[in-house]
Amino acid sequence: MNILIAIACGCLLVLGLVFFFQHKLIFFPDPQLAGTPAQIDLEYEEVAFRAQDGIELHGWYLPASRKADGPTALFFHGNAGNISYRLEQLRIIHSLGLSCFIFDYRGYGRSRGRMSEQGSYQDAAGAWDYLIREKGLTPERIICWGRSLGGPIAARMARDTRPLALIIESSFPSIPVMAKRLFPFLPVSLLLRYRFPTEDYLQEADCPVLIVHSREDGLVPFDFGRRLYENAPESKKFLELHGGHNDGFLVSEEVYVQGLEGFLEEVAAKAIAP
Repeated sequence: MNILIAIACGCLLVLGLVFFFQHKLIFFPDPQLAGTPAQIDLEYEEVAFRAQDGIELHGWYLPASRKADGPTALFFHGNAGNISYRLEQLRIIHSLGLSCFIFDYRGYGRSRGRMSEQGSYQDAAGAWDYLIREKGLTPERIICWGRSLGGPIAARMARDTRPLALIIESSFPSIPVMAKRLFPFLPVSLLLRYRFPTEDYLQEADCPVLIVHSREDGLVPFDFGRRLYENAPESKKFLELHGGHNDGFLVSEEVYVQGLEGFLEEVAAKAIAP
């Protein structure tokens, strides 16, 4: 009987932690920038802009070294750190000949406010509006590109805007699906206030889609990436990497870059086809 009571108390403790501290279990912002693109010899612009609800946000715009009228990647980072943790990603995007706009969600880096699911979507809308209004871009010149928690944010943006393409890396079907995988014997998904339903948004996206995932991802299982791919609309491609959740794109950099180049070439060919 004592064992059963201990188990019940343990379950209640886990459920209580999930319910009351889920914000801290999902978001890990760092307010201090650890560097800038100048450290890797990339030209960039400091950008101050506003989310759809008026929150002050911060980002970097990196112009392409060639094809000034080419596509721009609107990059949505994951749940930890800030934009300064993504310098290697920026290096690779620049090597592909793309311009890039990367920004911090509210509460991350120099962006004001406190992170939330709805807030992240308003931040994304503000970033999109910045590219349209300030940089003079059209939707067919923007690629929505999200990694991990940035996946559902990018997918929702693509659903609402019909960009040139959507790239989702190392992401998941939804937060409840992730919770069920982590705690299979507990009804934690019923307690979650956050959904981030990547799969739902992805199914409604009307643009070419690339899903990228590592078979050795120890945080977001590989089968989640395959599930996103299977439920994505046509046209779509899957790029398999090796390495961990945070370094797969570097461990498999050659495969990663070649896969991205192939996808972007196909997207460009379709965009100019009569």
